[in-house]
Amino acid sequence: MRIVFMGTPDFAIPSLQRLVNSKHEVVGVVTSPDKPKGRGLRLSESPVKKFSEEHNLKIFTPENLKLDDFFYSLKELNPDLSVVVAFRILPEKIFSLPPLGTINLHASLLPKYRGAAPINWALINGETKTGLTTFYIQKKVDTGDLILQKEIDILPEETFGELHDRLATLGADFLFQTLDLIEKGEAKPTKQDHALASPAPKITREHGQIDWSKEATQIKNQIRGLSPIPAAFTLYKGKILKIYKAKVIGETSFSDGFGEVVESDNKEKIWAKTKEGILEITELQPEGKRKMSAEEFVRGYRIKVGEKLG
Repeated sequence: MRIVFMGTPDFAIPSLQRLVNSKHEVVGVVTSPDKPKGRGLRLSESPVKKFSEEHNLKIFTPENLKLDDFFYSLKELNPDLSVVVAFRILPEKIFSLPPLGTINLHASLLPKYRGAAPINWALINGETKTGLTTFYIQKKVDTGDLILQKEIDILPEETFGELHDRLATLGADFLFQTLDLIEKGEAKPTKQDHALASPAPKITREHGQIDWSKEATQIKNQIRGLSPIPAAFTLYKGKILKIYKAKVIGETSFSDGFGEVVESDNKEKIWAKTKEGILEITELQPEGKRKMSAEEFVRGYRIKVGEKLG
């Protein structure tokens, strides 16, 4: 099949790699325009654009997906199908252009976790299972008819970064199962049950700040769901302290002093009070410094029992 691929971040790379190495022809790649990045605000290419340049693929980086010029550029490619993996919301005239439609690979079991950050929110909410879904794109985001779904267990200590990479790899194989069905005319789309829908909105800074009055398990899941990027954070002596890994110690309930550092069974550990349970911080990063273990932090910053985080 002649395929237009649309995607931007690292998550899309395994799927695009499989397409490039397959019998299908990638006739064009649509990705986000270069964006200013870093202190110098130098223009930075998306991971998908970098990969596409390395493989001499035809690249489109439209600022506005609704422009006629972009539509006619895609039409000239005469695609059979468009494949979307982590991209922007498409206008109807774009997703309805190919005769076989436009399909999307989504990292959740739709209709659960519709939106930009399904992997993050599954972890933040303490889910033990997630999955992959392929579906036909329709007007409303993530509401299209389902083609295939695959349930996947979330490992007990798995972080966003780890689960992201695992789903990206599994997603490439899963996408090809879908392409085989479409090519053979055997895809049998089914409607989503919209009553079961849940949101997975874009992660913002507010989602990262730790509220120590929550239960330790909730905070641990927040840390897992945002590690390594953008990272959950708290304040220590007025400066940001990013936290990448933590574990729950006990089930003791507290009525006050949330975020207070308490006595641990080892002077090189960091234990903090929560509403229910103590959270042990095991990997963190002080503002302006490198990532380090709790032991390194305790030795360098001399954090003491009674000091408060947050």
